[in-house]
Amino acid sequence: MILFDYPRQSYFGRTLPKAKIYAHTAASTRLKELFVRQIDQIVWKFKLAPETINIPATEIVSEIQIFAVTLKTGELHPDVLRSIDIAIPFPIVYEVSYEGKVKVMACYKRPHESGGEKWISGAWLMSDWMPENAGRQALPVKLDLAALYDELLGTLIPYPPRQGESLQQRIRRAEAISRQQKELTRMEAALEKEKQFNRKVEINAGIRNTKQQIDRLKALTEE
Repeated sequence: MILFDYPRQSYFGRTLPKAKIYAHTAASTRLKELFVRQIDQIVWKFKLAPETINIPATEIVSEIQIFAVTLKTGELHPDVLRSIDIAIPFPIVYEVSYEGKVKVMACYKRPHESGGEKWISGAWLMSDWMPENAGRQALPVKLDLAALYDELLGTLIPYPPRQGESLQQRIRRAEAISRQQKELTRMEAALEKEKQFNRKVEINAGIRNTKQQIDRLKALTEE
């Protein structure tokens, strides 16, 4: 996983009050309690836009926001970040920090086909925890902000892209791998507990099939 060194000229550095998020999302009591219990501070840290990094916008990606979120306990409910994504009508990449560690989180976000201020958000992508003082790399050089956004999110997917594979296709493939891996874990646990020979044979066949599906999904070429 890569931490990026965002250009100084893109620094925004404004604390985002929780009350503003509540106001833009009609936050429930439960959501407010999550914010109070889990979030120490939210800083709108960088704004990647044509005027700050000299990369042209596209119709889909006009700006990319980088938010620094500091946790109180290390616990983070996905509804917390989802509510921020609802309140802020731009793609967002989060750097979540707790006790000297940081992880990067984002969901693929695009405008709704109906237009207006509605956005569609996909599943969460995230890195492992890393030291906050880990080395950072310069932003990759891209032709426009949409390509840069794809690159930022692509670093959160642990499987390399296939030839001609779009970001959305790559995310769907990663999600399918995750589902199969969970199923594999479930079957392996069931095999450990199973006493009947015939049932063990059945489960073993299912395990082999699931492993083959995972291998196919991870392969760089589609069979």
